Amino acid sequence: MIESLPTVILSLAILFTLARLIRGPRLESRVVAFDLLTIIGIGLIATYSVVTDRTVFLDIAIVLALISFLGTIAFASYLERQR
Repeated sequence: MIESLPTVILSLAILFTLARLIRGPRLESRVVAFDLLTIIGIGLIATYSVVTDRTVFLDIAIVLALISFLGTIAFASYLERQR
């Protein structure tokens, strides 16, 4: 029971973030919501890694975090060039 509580909370966070992603008034808020979705996904992967006691999933989460970080930096650079 205790292992499923973080999964339920993270699933609710995904639903709220998807609502922000769809209803976002501007492109910037949609990109932030997408970045938050990847962070929540990393949380789900880490939770699964702890529950199943497999550390290989933590490596996957680290790679996903690095790719997400680079995407956020690229988008910020794109916004700076537009102005």
